This record gives sequence, structure tokens and C-alpha cells, in this order.
Amino acid sequence: MPTSPRPRAFAVAAVAVLLSLSAASCGDDAKGDDGDLTAQKLSWETCEAPSESEGGGTAPSALPDGDLWQCATMKAALDWDEPEGDTVPISLIRAKSSGIRSQRIGSLVFNFGGPGLSGVKTLPSFGEDYAKLRTRYDLVSFDPRGVGRSAGIQCEDDEALDEYFQQDGTPDDATERTDFLDNMKSFNSACEENSGQTLPYVRTTDAARDMDLMRRVLGDGRLHYFGISYGTELGGVYAHLFPKNVGRAVFDAVVDPTQTAEQGSLGQAEGFQLALDNYARDCVSKAEDCPVGDTEQDVEDRIIKLLSDLDSKPITGVFPRDLTESEARAGIAQALYSQDLWQYLTEGLEQAYDGDGRVLMLLSDSLNGRSENGEYSNLTAANVSINCADDKPRYTTEDVEARLAEFRATSPVFGEWLAWSMLSCTNWAVAGAADHPDVRAPGSAPILVIGNTGDPATPYEGARKMVEALGRGVGIGLTYKGQGHGAYSSGNACVQTAVDGYLLTGKVPKSGTVCS
Repeated sequence: MPTSPRPRAFAVAAVAVLLSLSAASCGDDAKGDDGDLTAQKLSWETCEAPSESEGGGTAPSALPDGDLWQCATMKAALDWDEPEGDTVPISLIRAKSSGIRSQRIGSLVFNFGGPGLSGVKTLPSFGEDYAKLRTRYDLVSFDPRGVGRSAGIQCEDDEALDEYFQQDGTPDDATERTDFLDNMKSFNSACEENSGQTLPYVRTTDAARDMDLMRRVLGDGRLHYFGISYGTELGGVYAHLFPKNVGRAVFDAVVDPTQTAEQGSLGQAEGFQLALDNYARDCVSKAEDCPVGDTEQDVEDRIIKLLSDLDSKPITGVFPRDLTESEARAGIAQALYSQDLWQYLTEGLEQAYDGDGRVLMLLSDSLNGRSENGEYSNLTAANVSINCADDKPRYTTEDVEARLAEFRATSPVFGEWLAWSMLSCTNWAVAGAADHPDVRAPGSAPILVIGNTGDPATPYEGARKMVEALGRGVGIGLTYKGQGHGAYSSGNACVQTAVDGYLLTGKVPKSGTVCS
């Protein structure tokens, strides 16, 4: 099942696991006193290996020039309405600028999405991709509050999470609906039991205030920022709260800030269906035969039949687990995040049709934050917690059933799955903040907003809505006619030239620029 009521896209940070298969200072515009927290000095040390909650693995390798990644912990107010009260640790990582010190602009802060992805673990994976940006910036990322080492939310243990993701996410009758709701209620109760004191303080507005404290502690007059996926929503909220503190900022793989959770789920159904259609078209258009279908419709029909068969009879997955319908669908969704993964989708489908579900299960594990040793990061716990703290609507079974026909029509493969995911916050312990985020940012510096026409998780229309919502003269739209989640990481020269030009020289691209 999806890991959130509105599964705002996960950046693809675990692709390596799958590949192994085959400026001038400005006055602060802060709203509220930060107390003594702005005076803290960060103690940077060589990074250790990521924690289990961050996703595990080994310590980050040295950068190409031999420099080592450095980590530190910042203290932020747990409750920004009481900034002199309890604090929460915010885990940071940086690569110091490789360029001439006199040409250094400042820090460039990254958020890779989720919500729930560990920036501390993710940034080193893309270090080489950002080498040019590092010539004038310290590259910085962080675990937002509730994520990884930053007071990471804890819900169910690894064994319970295996069961959680194997459950039927598209219940067909009253018994299956009861089991589905009970499973979701158990997960939510575990979050309250294990992290109840933190749950009220993981809203995106809290993380945005943390970022402004981070800006000041890092010594920057303005926040220079690169937000991807959910990171665009976080960046938009920051720009709303602190418009005068925005420096050079880029939003890539853009969340639509005008949508409710229901509208977001329906939009994702459309986006994933579009990506699946594009995958099928690509497969059958190649000179060699497509091994998973003779026509685009045949590819989709065979997937629908596979999922239907798995609903009643799972197949062998990664021992000792079987591949269920929900995990197969999650694996297919994960492969649509990047065109580089389409070959593994083909391999996974081909094997699944022969009764072997290992590749699709590995793809599903990647989406859900499960490592090869069976341990889960806190991606799911953080994702649900942040979404439920942000999103005000609380949907009922009747709400879902009333919309099922529309969701199914929008996507025969993903629609029903995403419709039922709307219930994730129904029994949540904390009230949601708003129907949708406020990103109006009059007075902000220009923000480059990049939409990808083939993006499955943050459909292209969201970029246009973000440009409009930021306000006249703030949002600068750029279109990338490509596939997958995001544009800069695609390697497209046009996109990278526009982004690098803005971040490194301040040259604002012409709004409406199209890259293909």
C-alpha cells in the first residue's frame, strides 16, 4: 500500500541497491524570536555510517578531491511557539566548497523529498552530480525533524512493517476492509505510543523555521536552496514565512501546493498512469520484441492480470517473503520514478509472469525504505507523520467508496490503491494543519520552478500551479520534456545549464523556457 495519505513523491535515493542486481546579508524576516539558538556553534566532524533510521549502510566515501563529508547536530526549538523551551536535534551534513574561498557564495541547502528521506544519507549519493555547484557553495543537507537522527519518528518494528506492506491495499469486501482499517489503526497507534510527544511538532512549517535557524547558524544572510519533490513544498512554505530571506532557490519535481490530499492522490494516479503508458510505449517501440506485451494495451492488460492473480495467490519473492499484490504494485510504481529503472521493471515483470517475484519485491523494498538485511529506515513513519500533521482532511471509508470509480477510471493500475491510501490519517492522534500549504511569497527573490512533463509522482501541472501560487515575479517556470521524477538529475544539458547558471551566477532564466 502507499506509505502516505498523499504520497508526495520520494526522490529515488536507493537506486544503487537495484543497479547491483544486474551573498550580501539582509535583515531577518523571521516571525518569532529564536532565543539563544542562533548563537550556537556547530561542531563538524567526519561523518559516521548512517543509522538504521536513516537507511543504514556505510560511511560516505571521500569526495573526488579527497575531502571528507562532515556531519554536525544543530539544536532547534521543539515548539517554535515556545522557542526557549525544549529542543530537538537536527542532523546536518556538508561538503565544503571546492572553489576559491573569495568566490564562495555560501551554503546551498538540499531537501530531497519524501517527506521522510534522510538528507544526511542521500546527499553523498549525488555528490558528483553537484560538483559544479560545489565550486561556489558548501553543499548542505539535513534530516528534517522526525526523520533519521533528527528525533526520528518510530512506529512499528521491522517484522510488523513487513506485514504492513504485504497487506491487501485494495480491499474487495467487508472482511478485507476491516483488516485494512485495523492494520492502519495499529500502525497509527504504534506511532502515538512510541513518538507521541514529537508528533505535534513535525509540520512542514516547523521544518521551514528550522531551515531559517540553519541559515543563520551557517552564517548566511539568505537561504540558497535546492528542493526536490516534497522539498519544493518545504521551500515554498519557507518562502511564504521568510520571503526576504530567500536567496537563489530551485524547485525540481514540483508538488502542487493548491491540492488537498484527495486531489493530490488523484493527481498521482494520473501521473503514474501516464508514466506507465510511456513505459509501455517505449517497450513496444523498440526494434526487438517487448517481452512483457505485444502492444501498449497488452502490456497494461498483463500487469492488471498479474495484480489480480497476486490478490488471491502471491508468488515467491525475497525469501522468506512472498510477493503480494500490494508489493508488486509498489515495485512497479518505484520503477516509474526513473527511466533508468525501466529495464528493471521489464525484468521484474518478465520474471513475475514466470512465478518469480524477487525483482519487483526489491523495487518495492526500495520504495518502502527496507534494506537488504530486513531493517527499515523511518521513511514510512516520518512520511505518514509529516503528511498527517500537515493535511487537515480526515477521510472515511464512505468517502473512498464514493470516489473509487473516478480513481479507477483515472488509472486502472494505480487508482484504487491511491484512493484507499487516503485513509492513512483517519485515526491520527494529531489534527492536521490545513487543506493545503500556503506558499504565497511576495517580496521573495526569484525561484526557479522546473516541471517535467513525464513525472509520475509530481505531475507537470503542479509546477505551473506553484509558479502561480508563489506570485508574480517570484516563480520562474521552466519545462523539461522528459521522463521520470525530476529534471536536473536526468543529465539534460539544457536543464543543468539553466540551474547552474542561476545558482552560480544569479542569471535568471526566461520564464517559459522549454528543455527537451
